[in-house]
Amino acid sequence: MTNKLIWALLLSLLLSGCQALSPSKTQNDDSTSLEEAEVLEIEDEASGLIDNVEPISQAETDLTADDAVESVDEIIEPEVVVAPKPKKPEDLWQRVRAGYQLDLDYDKPRLFSQLRWYSSHLSYLDRVSKRGERYLHYIVTELEKAGLPTEIALLPIVESGFDPFGYSHGRASGPWQFIPSTGKMYGLDQTWWYDGRRDIIGSTQAAIAYLTRLNKMFDGNWLHALASYNSGEGTVMRAIRKNKKANKPTDFWSLDLPAETRAYVPKLIALAKIIKDPAKYNYETYFIANKPYFEVVNIGGQLDLAQAAEMADISIDEVYLLNPGFNQWATSPEGPHRLLMPVSKAKQFRTKLAGIPAQDRVTWVRYTVKAGDNLLLVAKNHNTTVNVLQDVNKMSSTLIRVGQELMIPVAGNKIESYTLSSHQRLLAKQSRAPSSNRIKINHVVKSGESLWLIANKYDTDSKTLARWNSMGLGDPLMPGKKLVVWLTPKKQVNTSQRSVVKKVVYTLRSGDSLGKVAQKFKVSVSDIRKWNPVVGSKKYVQPGDKVTLLVNVVGG
Repeated sequence: MTNKLIWALLLSLLLSGCQALSPSKTQNDDSTSLEEAEVLEIEDEASGLIDNVEPISQAETDLTADDAVESVDEIIEPEVVVAPKPKKPEDLWQRVRAGYQLDLDYDKPRLFSQLRWYSSHLSYLDRVSKRGERYLHYIVTELEKAGLPTEIALLPIVESGFDPFGYSHGRASGPWQFIPSTGKMYGLDQTWWYDGRRDIIGSTQAAIAYLTRLNKMFDGNWLHALASYNSGEGTVMRAIRKNKKANKPTDFWSLDLPAETRAYVPKLIALAKIIKDPAKYNYETYFIANKPYFEVVNIGGQLDLAQAAEMADISIDEVYLLNPGFNQWATSPEGPHRLLMPVSKAKQFRTKLAGIPAQDRVTWVRYTVKAGDNLLLVAKNHNTTVNVLQDVNKMSSTLIRVGQELMIPVAGNKIESYTLSSHQRLLAKQSRAPSSNRIKINHVVKSGESLWLIANKYDTDSKTLARWNSMGLGDPLMPGKKLVVWLTPKKQVNTSQRSVVKKVVYTLRSGDSLGKVAQKFKVSVSDIRKWNPVVGSKKYVQPGDKVTLLVNVVGG
C-alpha cells in the first residue's frame, strides 16, 4: 500500500512538471487537469505519430556517415546532358553572313543599278572571290575581333577587285586603296623596298582603325563613314552642313557628294545583298574554306624572295601575292621582318630558314669604282637606288672616288624571274596594248615636261597616259623616265575604199629622208615624227635608222 502511494505521488509530480514546461501555456495557467493530459495522449496515439513509424533495423544503424552520403548521392544525382557544340561553318561566306550589321533594305535607284550590274556579271564575282581567297579569312577574323560589320570584308572588291597591286590615278594603292598621306597617318611606310599600303596585315589593320574612327566621328552612321572612306571626311561633313542649312535630310542618299562616292556605298550594299541571298540572284558563291590560308613567319632580317620561294617549295609569284608590300627582289632591310606563307608550307620554310646564316640570305657584290662612275650610274647598273647604296655603305654624300669599294645588294636570280616585283610589273603593264591596231611609242621625259604636255603631244589625255604607265596623276615625273604611249591610227576619210592598217618597221637607206619615206608610204612627216620620237627629234636621219609606220596596206 505504501509503495502504491509513493508511485502515485511521483506520477503526480511528473505530470505537474510537464504542465509547467509546456510552451503553449503561461506560467499562471494551472487549470489543465490530468484528464485533459490523458485525452491529448490518446489523440496522439490515434494519429499514428509514434506507432506508425517503422522501427530502424540494426543494419541501418550500422551505416557509416560516408555510406549515408553515397547512398543519398545515388538517389538524387540527376542525369547530365551535354549540349553539342555548334558546328563551325565550312564555307567562309556563311561566317561573313553571320556577322552582318548594316541595314541593306533600301529602295533606291542607285542601289538597283549596282544590283543589276553585279547580277549580270556573276563571273566577275567569281574572279574577285578567287583573287581574295588568300586574304579573306584573315580580314573576316580581324573585323570580328574589332566588332565591325563583316560586310566591310567586301570593301576590297569595291576598292581594288581584291588586287593587292591595284593602283589608281589618284595614287591610291593596295587592296584597301590608301593614298600616300592617309597611309602614312596610319603607319604604312612607303619606301623603295616596301609599300605598307599593299601589305595584307598592315593595310587591313590600318583600314579597320580608319573605319572605326570614321564611324565614331559620324555617331555610328556607317553609310556616312563609308562615304568618308572614299571621298574624305571633310567632303561628307561639308555636304551634311549644306543640307542642314537648307533644311534638307542629311542621310547618305540625300547628300550632294561626288559621283564616285554616290556609287561607292551602293556598290558595297549591292554586294552584301547578293552574298546574303545568292540564290535570289541566280548565283552560287565561289567556295572559300573557313580556315586560315597563311601563317606569319618571323624571318629576323632581310631575305631574297626567290630564296624564300625555294625553301617553301612554292612559286615566287605566290610569295609576292602573299607579301605584295615588298617592291623589290628581297624584303626590306628595315622590316617588317616577316613573311606570310601558306599554312601547309610554313613549317618546312621555318626549318630550312633556321639552317641559313644571316649573311647568306641576301647576295652581295663588291664593286670597285672606276673612272667616269657616279653613284647614280652605279645604282642604275645594279638595279638599285642611290639611297640604298648610301644606306648600305654608310655614306653621308653621293661623292665617290676611283678605287673606292662599294657593297651592293643584288638579286640572287635573274631580275626577270622576280615577275611581280615593282619593276617587272611596270614592264608587263607597258607591254600590254590596250587594243588591237595600236602602235607603241617610247617617250623619254625631258626637263620641264608634264603628263599633260606629253599627253597633248600624242593626242591623248593625262589619265590615259598615266594608266598606260601605272602612274598616278600626281606622281613625280623625273627627266629620263621612260613612258609608253599607245597611238591610234587615224581614221580614213575615203569611205569608198576599205582600210586595213598594219604596223611596218622600215630601215632608212642611203638617200632616204623622212619626207621621201612619208611620200612612199602615203603618210605625213608629222605622223612619222610622232610615231618615232627618237628619230623624229634628229636634225638629220642616217642610213640604218629604223622607223615604225602605220600603213594602210589596202589603200596603197
